[in-house]
Amino acid sequence: MLRTQLSVLQAGTGFPGLKDKIQAIAGALEEQIAIPLIKAEMAFIQAVAGDEWWEDVTVPMLESARRRLRALVKLIPKGQKKIVYTDFEDDLGELTTIELPQVTAGLNMAKFKEKARVFLREHDSHLSLQRLRRNQALTPTDLQELEKMLLQAGGSKALIDEAREQSHGLGLFIRSLVGLDREAAMQAFGEFLQGGKASPDQIEFIDLIVQELTRNGVMEAGRLFESPFTDVNAQGPLGVFPPAKVTQIVQVLDDIKERAVA
Repeated sequence: MLRTQLSVLQAGTGFPGLKDKIQAIAGALEEQIAIPLIKAEMAFIQAVAGDEWWEDVTVPMLESARRRLRALVKLIPKGQKKIVYTDFEDDLGELTTIELPQVTAGLNMAKFKEKARVFLREHDSHLSLQRLRRNQALTPTDLQELEKMLLQAGGSKALIDEAREQSHGLGLFIRSLVGLDREAAMQAFGEFLQGGKASPDQIEFIDLIVQELTRNGVMEAGRLFESPFTDVNAQGPLGVFPPAKVTQIVQVLDDIKERAVA
């Protein structure tokens, strides 16, 4: 990770290879989702394993990744475990079909989300979707267009209605799939970094917020007092910014959410 940070600072030619190595580590962590510590960071791990996170990657982003993943790397198995073979006959009784409606519904929603995510990425240039990703206020027409896109992605009216209800709005549901445009997120918090007076901790804290918005589209203020934000300072934003600035950060997060609601 240090070599990668130096490569970013010095515009070194070895960056692609270093990036591939870190993505391979993140990919290995993805396979260990059964481990609670890894599962808790799975969204971030998947982001690092993908390519979008690496677009315009910064040294603070890499430093944040180092801090968040360093304790998890040791949990990757060093080698394949020996396969244990058994040799006995199964004794099965009469088969019975058991209906698990909640599980089926959950699987249907998961499949729908994945199909919608792929479809939306393929149609990223759609005006209404661009307005949503760029943190621009949505119109009723935009919401109609976004619903059409979900139908084209293979969603049924029932699934779309369920997604709307679970996410408290169709715009919020779609934003959770496609994320917020990084430039739009940076612009929303630009005033906190203007003038070159921000401290390293403040820069890292804002960068973590931008990462979260880029991945998930919106962010609740309560996240500011959880990891990885408390890794920067145990008091979260109150240990990094004056109280008035913390209030402004919360207001910006609320505004970003409201613009997705329409």
